[in-house]
Amino acid sequence: MTLHTHRDPEPTPRWCSCAVPDDELEPTTPGVSRRNVLVGLSAAGVLAAAGWPGSAQAAPGDDSVTITIMGTSDLHSNAVNWDYYKDATFSDSAGNAVGLARVSSVVNQIRADRGREHTLLFDAGDTIQGSPLGFYYALVDPVTQSGAIHPMAAQMNAIGYDAVALGNHEFNYGLDFLDYWISQMDADVLAANAVHAGTKVPAFTPYTIKRMKVKGRPPIRVGVLGLTNPGVVIWDKANVSGKLEVQGLVEAAARWVPVIRAAGADVVVVSAHAGDSGTSSYVGDLPIENAAALVAEQVPGIDAILFGHAHKDVPQRLVTNAQTGRQVVLSEPKNWGQRVSVFDLTLEFARGKWSVTTGSALTVNTNTVVDDPALVAVVKAQHEAVVAYVNTPVAVSTEAMSAAEACWKDTAILDYVNAVQTATVAAAVAGTPEAALPVVSIAAPFNRAATFPAGQVTIKDVAGLYIYDNTLLASILTGAQIKDYLEYSAKYFVQVDPAAPVAPATWTNAGNTPDYNYDQFSGVEYGVDISQPVGSRIVGLAYNGAPVASDQQFLVAVNNYRQSGGGGFPHIAGAPVVYNAQVAIREAIVSYASAAGTIDPADFHVENWRLVRNGTPVF
Repeated sequence: MTLHTHRDPEPTPRWCSCAVPDDELEPTTPGVSRRNVLVGLSAAGVLAAAGWPGSAQAAPGDDSVTITIMGTSDLHSNAVNWDYYKDATFSDSAGNAVGLARVSSVVNQIRADRGREHTLLFDAGDTIQGSPLGFYYALVDPVTQSGAIHPMAAQMNAIGYDAVALGNHEFNYGLDFLDYWISQMDADVLAANAVHAGTKVPAFTPYTIKRMKVKGRPPIRVGVLGLTNPGVVIWDKANVSGKLEVQGLVEAAARWVPVIRAAGADVVVVSAHAGDSGTSSYVGDLPIENAAALVAEQVPGIDAILFGHAHKDVPQRLVTNAQTGRQVVLSEPKNWGQRVSVFDLTLEFARGKWSVTTGSALTVNTNTVVDDPALVAVVKAQHEAVVAYVNTPVAVSTEAMSAAEACWKDTAILDYVNAVQTATVAAAVAGTPEAALPVVSIAAPFNRAATFPAGQVTIKDVAGLYIYDNTLLASILTGAQIKDYLEYSAKYFVQVDPAAPVAPATWTNAGNTPDYNYDQFSGVEYGVDISQPVGSRIVGLAYNGAPVASDQQFLVAVNNYRQSGGGGFPHIAGAPVVYNAQVAIREAIVSYASAAGTIDPADFHVENWRLVRNGTPVF
């Protein structure tokens, strides 16, 4: 076995320094990189607020040592405690704070309390997408063209992350953009289960091993395995199809944990971009989406799992491994830098080796500290450029519009999204055979807090309405397929007695269905009878006043997430695609509004659907 630098011979190569056996990559195990980082407030304060028991490591050279592993997940390009949609400091009803600058203050204090030599810092993915900051430096002023360092890479390097797993949203901007970001990261960027299509060869570094010095004893070797989400092949099909496949988390962990142990790891930590529910949001034969707890239960040799993806605060979950009977400690930090997971692993040195004897975890709320000024300074110029961008006017609205009731009423503001999508698709297919088909459009209420003010509408208003970096496609569906689609969407509502009081806010999100999975059609008329059981709710489906025929064809404007199978809606993933110009929907809305200069609901708002109960409209 020889050590060399390997550059994969793929159209979109990834890189790693690898020891290459016969058919799989086996990375080297570089030491922990150390950086001097500003220490903020008193260490005791933030840790006590989180219920941290205080310093527990024994004196160097003793037979027991406690190490601390800190973790974040789902940062989604939140660098500082700022809400770009409101153009103000972030605030919510729970008093949370966001951003890597807050995370840095927590990390500084824990390092001060625990000792820098006894700590490591990992992340579980979804880092470069999800806020206007991420969007701006991917699509408006791409770092791949300017040569600038990505703000999240700059901050993570300044904090001193030791390893970062890839989340599914890392693939949103394509593999070339992802390669560029990885090249800027000082930390190891990991995804063992993302393999080159048709092979078992990882397309990214699978794992790394970090060495922690202990006076008078051999170093503690901490292996970290990175796992991304199988849903990547659905949600970013256009970017990865034919290039990457994503194995199941359990399968990949079972393959790589023994390799990590054989490479000398005393501790094995998994950083997994997957929730712990054991369920999936998609259908079909893909491996389980939220498999973190299953990995702990089914794969022996793991001591701790940092997980994410679900955007929840899970301070500690203990799972017993079915083969060994040992407990594995799991923790998920709340998204956007609102929490930092902190694992406390105690190791004993016996018979010439280190082994974990106990493990615990908690999460630290970043609202207990202030932004680290050094981390704010790192991205100050980039943050200010985005603030200026999102405040750019695009049009004037003749009246105020709100998405507050968009989950149960046909609202003008959501109709505007459908109007833009319909116009874009209609223009694109002009002169083609598909131009003869009626164009309908699908949109969902992504953000109930979205508003267009009366008067000047800015980019931040549009970004607040359309918060995802989706692109626009058009597919062909039949009338029968649209009916099935709408029935599936209508499971979003609980079943409501016709005589029950009108309380629409209590009728939504049945079965924990999120708002973004309640799709509404424009271009056809229909009712949603919530007094009926799921599957029998769509009534009066019509086009231009006539009932829709089962075999009637429609050209459907739809976003790439839904068209690729996200949400498990019927028919759409297998429908013929006749338009896919990779147009970002948010940018299409901005361009459409800018060209018109005016946003007037009279031009586009049509109440084409409504909630009914036993045939009687609710509103």
